Amino acid sequence: MKTSLFLALGLALTANTALARDDIGHYNIAELLETTKAKNALLDVPLYFGNQAYGKVQETYGEVTTNQKTNAFNKSDKEACQWVMLSALKALQERAKREGMNAVVNIQSYYKKREFVSETEFECGAGFLIAGVALKGTLVKR
Repeated sequence: MKTSLFLALGLALTANTALARDDIGHYNIAELLETTKAKNALLDVPLYFGNQAYGKVQETYGEVTTNQKTNAFNKSDKEACQWVMLSALKALQERAKREGMNAVVNIQSYYKKREFVSETEFECGAGFLIAGVALKGTLVKR
């Protein structure tokens, strides 16, 4: 009887640990942007990551953030992270249009308010049920 109780307790603790998973991964931006999903989902608002050159700016709206989540159940971390990254990028593009701007520059990952600046990679947190991407960028008119 005691063995069964300890086994049940051990399984319960293991299950809670598995459900609480929050792995942080880095994924390739160019690989994502080349997909059919990206070409179908994203708007015609240029995106510039990290310190990429973006030309002369006529007007700056300022820095904005987005924090997107998606269902990660039964998906690989990469698949869930790419999907939620597209949602985050589209949110930035939609905000740029809404504010009368036509580009988003200096885009960086901002997962759990921790800056990760890269021209080639984005950061994503993936768990058992949810994956999330947070970004910040500056809206400009070029």
